Amino acid sequence: MKHFAAATIIFSTSSLGISAFTTTGPNTVARAPVATKNEFTTGVEIELPDIGTLFDRVQAASPLARHVMEGNSGGFDSMSADSDTLKWKKLESNERRTVHRIDKLDSYQDVKTPLLRFRSHIKGNLIGERFSHFIMDLDERKKWDDQVARNEEVYPIDDLESVNAILGNEEKYGICTRVGVGYTQTKQGFISPREQLIIGGMQEFKDGATILWGTEMEEQHNYLLPEGQRHTRAKSHLFAATLAPADDGFDVEYLLQMDVGGGIPHFMTTPALVDAIKKLFEHTKKYFAGGEGSDLELHLQSLQLDSATGTVDLDASDIEVPPLESLSTKSEDSLTLDMDLSTDGDAVLGEINDHRPIPKFQGMESFVARTKTVFRRYLQDFSIGKAAHDKAVQDSDDASLLPLFFTP
Repeated sequence: MKHFAAATIIFSTSSLGISAFTTTGPNTVARAPVATKNEFTTGVEIELPDIGTLFDRVQAASPLARHVMEGNSGGFDSMSADSDTLKWKKLESNERRTVHRIDKLDSYQDVKTPLLRFRSHIKGNLIGERFSHFIMDLDERKKWDDQVARNEEVYPIDDLESVNAILGNEEKYGICTRVGVGYTQTKQGFISPREQLIIGGMQEFKDGATILWGTEMEEQHNYLLPEGQRHTRAKSHLFAATLAPADDGFDVEYLLQMDVGGGIPHFMTTPALVDAIKKLFEHTKKYFAGGEGSDLELHLQSLQLDSATGTVDLDASDIEVPPLESLSTKSEDSLTLDMDLSTDGDAVLGEINDHRPIPKFQGMESFVARTKTVFRRYLQDFSIGKAAHDKAVQDSDDASLLPLFFTP
């Protein structure tokens, strides 16, 4: 179970130099809960990059991103022929391959690190969260990246309402549905282990298009690095992946400007980076092909099950809780309270099922701590109400307290 602490998100509104971060100029500050992995943190400052500067760079290098952010629909075939304004070097071009085009700029945004651009068409329904999952989830990433040793979102930011308020301009930037600080470490290979600290997010648009973005945190953010041995720092100066619905699937334009560090010449590292991203797209193609018993089918079934049962997370600050001292149950185990939320947010009491045991607790403070989630952004006005209270009391003849646990 994750615990939450108040943290300060700092959004820089000016831009200096090549960094997407700034350390001078006016700042807009919002309070947000930040989760660390099974630990309670008293407070963490996380600085968001200047989104305007970052996305200007993304749009300049990715015509598909610009196409989406200008409110257009469709993929590569819907873009104008003169949409590409930079002088790219063509590395590969073959319409029959999964990655049908690879281009390179020797330098970009005054950084002498090559910017690589990959284009692909994937058959299947566009689910941007799944593509993000391929990159962020360690087990999933191991399926295509044989060099990854550690990969985790060390500081997910759950107050997306505040983040979106800071970003503004929903028509241009879409809705931010995920943002946080991630840490990646590679294995010992022909070069020593590398580590990265990246802030990234996911923007979703009305037509289903998605833009994933990321940039390396600066040296001033090293306090966010997890404990442990330090390694040579690799830096992703720019990362973006734009996914847009097209024909029988979706088009993807993937940008990566990455310096692996250690002074190794780029001509030695670029082939390895190209090979790794090709493997990512082969994994993506296979996943979205789906089929009976596939990972995609299992994921969709899971989503359908969640939708059918209406199982949700609850933020205890948003609900009215019946008096705990009046609730009781025979079972020593905890219970799951399933809610049907299918009708305009009205809560209808569903079946109470046995769930995993959790220790019993006393009082409201413990209840709040155990049910803390991000439910606020889904339903602002929600009450368990008298039905849950009466149902629990009716089904019980034990004087012990009823521990309630709302499943994610």
